[in-house]
Amino acid sequence: MDTRRRDGIGMTSQRTRERLAARLGDAGIRDVHVLNVIRHIPRHLFVDEALSSRAYEDTALPIGHGQTISQPFVVARMTEILIRRGLPERVLEIGTGSGYQAAVLAALVGRVHTIERIRALHERSRQLFRQLGLGNIRTRLGDGHDGWASAGPFNAILLTAAPLSIPEGLFAQLAEGGELLAPVGDSEAQELRVYRREGERVIEEGVEPVSFVPMRAGTE
Repeated sequence: MDTRRRDGIGMTSQRTRERLAARLGDAGIRDVHVLNVIRHIPRHLFVDEALSSRAYEDTALPIGHGQTISQPFVVARMTEILIRRGLPERVLEIGTGSGYQAAVLAALVGRVHTIERIRALHERSRQLFRQLGLGNIRTRLGDGHDGWASAGPFNAILLTAAPLSIPEGLFAQLAEGGELLAPVGDSEAQELRVYRREGERVIEEGVEPVSFVPMRAGTE
């Protein structure tokens, strides 16, 4: 990858990333590790080059196929919640999308397993991870409802699309004490929720209203 493209210039420069991290801090993101990762990951590489000048706005952007790259605040907030009890060793992400959330996680946790149902997005993100040297990310094309049982159990599971309810099979892939973080609901109302596995019980906690694309079954 061309180093000027990777490192960014002008509206994609390091200074622009610094300003984004500062805005997220002002907006309520408190974890210094998360803010430091946001400062360093080149978000402009995860969007179409025509949109790269907008990459460091705190807004969601289209990535094709009816999908978006999440607003930086949402990525930072979900990451902050996921690591609040410590840095998980093994994380499963459902919905790779642009790959930005996985890249943020990979800078903080031991290993990220990420599943994408849309082949074009899966192939693009896998190539980008390789170009950025993110060797602790494993990718799979598949239906996120099934999870990735052979790679589990996971200390944390993160959904980046909203189901009406959490697929039961995903809870079985959580390690003892592990947490699953997901937006849940329909197009009218969604809530970010945390589910923690304690023995045979799953403890649920509502966090805050959110808006995500719906979680769909199958691959395409």
